[in-house]
Amino acid sequence: MLPIAHDGEIVSPLSRKNYRPKSRPTLTEHEPTLAMIIALGLMATLGPVAIDMYLPALPDIGSEMGASASTMQLTLAGTLFGLGIGQLIVGPLSDSLGRKRPLIVGICVNIAASTLAVFAPTIGVLGIARVFQGLGAAAAAVISLAMVRDLYSGRTVAVMLSRLLLVIGAAPLLAPSIGGAILTVVDWRGIFVVLGLIGILTLLVALFYLPESLPVGSRQPLAFRSILSTYRVLLGDRQFSAFALAAGCGIGAMFSYVSGSSFAYQEEYGLGEQSFAVVFSIGALALILASQINIHLLRRWTPRTIATAAVTAGSLIGTALITLSATDNSSLIIFGIVVWFLIGTVGFLIPNVQALALSLHPDSAGSASALLGALQFGLGAAIAPVVGAMGGTGLAIAIAMTGCIALAMGLILTLPNDRKNRRTVS
Repeated sequence: MLPIAHDGEIVSPLSRKNYRPKSRPTLTEHEPTLAMIIALGLMATLGPVAIDMYLPALPDIGSEMGASASTMQLTLAGTLFGLGIGQLIVGPLSDSLGRKRPLIVGICVNIAASTLAVFAPTIGVLGIARVFQGLGAAAAAVISLAMVRDLYSGRTVAVMLSRLLLVIGAAPLLAPSIGGAILTVVDWRGIFVVLGLIGILTLLVALFYLPESLPVGSRQPLAFRSILSTYRVLLGDRQFSAFALAAGCGIGAMFSYVSGSSFAYQEEYGLGEQSFAVVFSIGALALILASQINIHLLRRWTPRTIATAAVTAGSLIGTALITLSATDNSSLIIFGIVVWFLIGTVGFLIPNVQALALSLHPDSAGSASALLGALQFGLGAAIAPVVGAMGGTGLAIAIAMTGCIALAMGLILTLPNDRKNRRTVS
């Protein structure tokens, strides 16, 4: 999550204590160009592409390295762990050192990690490489959004972020298909070669096209005591913690599907790598559609009302999915349709509980945003290997997804429904 100050300006939680509004570069008055959208979109998608492109290869990697499904899913958890920790580290550094230096270092870490993955002799080495891939990708994701707020102002910021979100949303639609296509030509190591090449392209764009968007006079000193104190306050707030954990449960439900889908669809239902990529992309489309429909629903209902309806529907759909998956005659089509609707409920849950959590502490929005993101990726990293431990089957996916959504429902329904939590999203 991106650190944001109460006035909408992006700052790190470490510097909030000494925060002062800063002057903007002259580029704020310009409309975003297509080249800038593509450049920043390339930065923002480095993480999602690293997660999704190698999903079709998980069974092949496990077979070659003699690793179980749960062990393979630890490599996914490692990437999520890196993305979560990276958000807490890179944001403060970019506010203190400027945007480009942490960005370039992060992309170089990502490239080095991809190279290590290509030559990984064991599953342990591959897991380490995936952690550092996540760390490097976190730098690109956080700083790309920070640059948007540095370079643009007013309505242009919202327009730019909306366009970037569409680019980010396309990653899970296209990356598995690209990974499956690569596997028809070379083995799984070729996927990491391509990821390394994408990293090199991203580095070249960062070096020679993107400007340093944070002037020296606007940079902030690091203040570790301030951030630790703010985090303690946030974690001590029952409502913030509940909504943040509910968002993490939503992410956990999604990564239950992401981590187990390749095994369930390919090994249980017999799909090939290309067919799996198509089915996975259709599932990702449910998440995108739900998040877009949610914008229109917010004109009539509050975020909490929508989130409550989403977890209620998700729990019912998930229970049906568990029942279907536990029977021997559950077909691929029926399983896929029910999962599609279950993913859709997650698309309604996540943005609304995020908004509810961030609305509780407007003066600490930066710290709240960073902590929210870390909790989400942390829970996602924790749940991914659980699906593998349960066998990586369709039933395992159904149980894990439904459990996460049911936990989110418990967190939401046990909180008082006061006015602060009834705020709408503008």
